[in-house]
Amino acid sequence: MTAPTSLLTPRRGTTGRHVRNRVATVGIWLALFIVLVPLVAVIGSVIVKGASSLSGNFLTQDINKITNGQKLADAFAKVAGKQSTQDGIKPAIVGTLLITGFATLMAVPLGILGGVYLNEYGGKNHFARVLRFLTEVMTGVPSIVMGLFIFSIVVVKTGFSLGWNVSGFAGSLALGCLMLPVVIRATEEMLKLVPNELREASYALGARKSKTIVSVVLPAAAAGIVSGALLAVARAAGETAPLVFVIGITRTTNTNIFSGGNVALSTEIFRNALSYGSYAAARNRAWGEALVLIVIALTFTLLARLVTAMFTRRRAA
Repeated sequence: MTAPTSLLTPRRGTTGRHVRNRVATVGIWLALFIVLVPLVAVIGSVIVKGASSLSGNFLTQDINKITNGQKLADAFAKVAGKQSTQDGIKPAIVGTLLITGFATLMAVPLGILGGVYLNEYGGKNHFARVLRFLTEVMTGVPSIVMGLFIFSIVVVKTGFSLGWNVSGFAGSLALGCLMLPVVIRATEEMLKLVPNELREASYALGARKSKTIVSVVLPAAAAGIVSGALLAVARAAGETAPLVFVIGITRTTNTNIFSGGNVALSTEIFRNALSYGSYAAARNRAWGEALVLIVIALTFTLLARLVTAMFTRRRAA
């Protein structure tokens, strides 16, 4: 008994789909390679040039001002074949964590509440559409514009009367304004993925809408919400432009976020980059600060992945 002819003859179009699949696969791998080349080059350069600056003193001492005397010491150290003595970046690390942490405390709760309103209460009414449009606009606003806005409103008009002037709090407001739309959009999109059957089951048991949101909807979307919030924090930790205008500068650790100037790793990298060609100390400090900042951003990203995996396992169980 012979097999039907239709089983032995390839279907029309099979070869074409196979070729298109191969071409698409090659294109994807090529795109991945193109993306990885600059990424690996940047990270590799930072690690190679910044690792030599890392030490216990570098992470725990205050920032020293780079002067002509330091430049002369660098020159003698270079002639002797030794590395010049470096100061620390402790104030910048503490300032980055304080400013970013306070911005997170302001932006994440408001962002989650905004996302809950847009998806669970607002729907497609006029106010929700306006709020959603403003959120999309804020997402695309350049960070330097946000810094100028906070400088003109908080530092110039309000800050002088309240005695704040430039401060870490103004920097937290700027970063919070950048984080807020990201958290709102992430929360709304994650809530859209929650099946309506879960809400309907909760309503059938007599739960109110607010109880359903708190007890059913938010736990189901918690993994995506937390992941989006931590990614927004990681992005804010590396922002430079909005902080240059509003936090001032200090070379000692300032834990009072509402009073006095402050400093962050990103602003210190910027200031050291301005003296990159003149002072070896500035060059070494900038690379070391860049490496520490990458480690902090990578830590937040890994936390986002761990939290997502934890919630996923809990839901599966």
